[in-house]
Amino acid sequence: MLFKKKRKLRNEFNQQLFTQLEIAKKEWMRQKSLIEKSIEPSGDILNDLKVAETKYFFLLREAKRRKIFL
Repeated sequence: MLFKKKRKLRNEFNQQLFTQLEIAKKEWMRQKSLIEKSIEPSGDILNDLKVAETKYFFLLREAKRRKIFL
């Protein structure tokens, strides 16, 4: 009975991670698109891009470690 609950929790958190990964990828691509369209991007926009990219790659590594790709 304990193992069923553990498996259910793991699946729930894996699904949340996958959802966060998709959101982070969309945000990173949005930031990247914004910079490509800018003539002279400011430092704040470049920092936002770097943060979004780092967040996406962190979540991607965690997903690979958990082996949750569908």
